[in-house]
Formats: sequence, C-alpha cells, structure tokens
Amino acid sequence: MHLRHVRPSDAAELARGFERLSPSSRYRRFLTGGTALSSELLRYLTCVDGHDHVAIVAATNTADGHETGIGIARFIRAKDDPDVAEAAVTVVDEMQHKGVGRRLALTLARAALERGVLRFRGELLAENDPMRRLLADAGATVRPSEDRSLVFEVQLGSHDPQQLESIVRRLLRAVSRSA
Repeated sequence: MHLRHVRPSDAAELARGFERLSPSSRYRRFLTGGTALSSELLRYLTCVDGHDHVAIVAATNTADGHETGIGIARFIRAKDDPDVAEAAVTVVDEMQHKGVGRRLALTLARAALERGVLRFRGELLAENDPMRRLLADAGATVRPSEDRSLVFEVQLGSHDPQQLESIVRRLLRAVSRSA
C-alpha cells in the first residue's frame, strides 16, 4: 500500500471504489444509499487545491502495475474558521480493519496541522447515542446544530507524533465501534 495526494485523473478509480462500498458504508460516509457518484461530485472530490481541500488516496498495485484505490481521506477547511476542517476517511469494505484507515487518518491529521488546521469537525444525527458516547470517549466536544443534528469537534493537538497517534486511534476506535 502507498499513499499519495489525489489527482483529477483519479476520478474513474474513485467511482470504482465507491461501487465497491457496501450500502451501509456508502450511507455512513455520504448519507445516501446511491450506487454512483455524479460527475460533478467526482470533480469536486478529485480537483483539490492541496491547502484548504486536501485529499490523500491509499492504493495498491496489481500484478500488471495497475493502481487500485483502497481508501481515501480528506479534509475541507471551514470558510468561517481557518483553524477548523471537516474530515472524512473512507476505506473499501474488504480492506477495513486492516490499518488502512488509521494510516490515512494519521497522515491526514499531520497534513492538516502542517496547513494550520487545529481541529476536525463533523456532523452526526442527534439520536445516534452510541456515537455520541464514543465521540465523548475520544475527547470530542459535541453540540446541537440548527437542524436536529449534532456537530462535534476534535482537537488535533500538536505536532507531537505520540499525541497525534493517540487522538487518531481514539477516533478510529470510536468510529469502528459505531459501525
């Protein structure tokens, strides 16, 4: 497995990776059970600026040298607060629970800190009590939003590798338990 920044030419492979996600994985990541990504969304997900919108792909090479995507992590900096970014990690189902998400999340957190992002933010359904408890265990703050959902934030801490690794492990453990 190798990691690299996403490129616009990755759109077709990203679409194939989306098709390899189970319906439940698609719903957890995109809040939709759709079976394909639109060309506009593919463009948005692959045409990134590398500063405010960063995306890192995990890939393997087949015997014939073809690169196959197995996961992607991204953050998108909040327009109203440059210290905050929304982050997401997605790994194709057959590669989950093998360390791919951990490596992507840690690399993403490091990239965020290098670009001045200090906190990751996300949204979840208010009735998702198990996830709320798990986020609290991971050190996140959770507050209500305007549309019956909740917004959580996690401090990335410093550039200290052990502290960052600990934060990423707690977050991934929380997410995997809620799946």
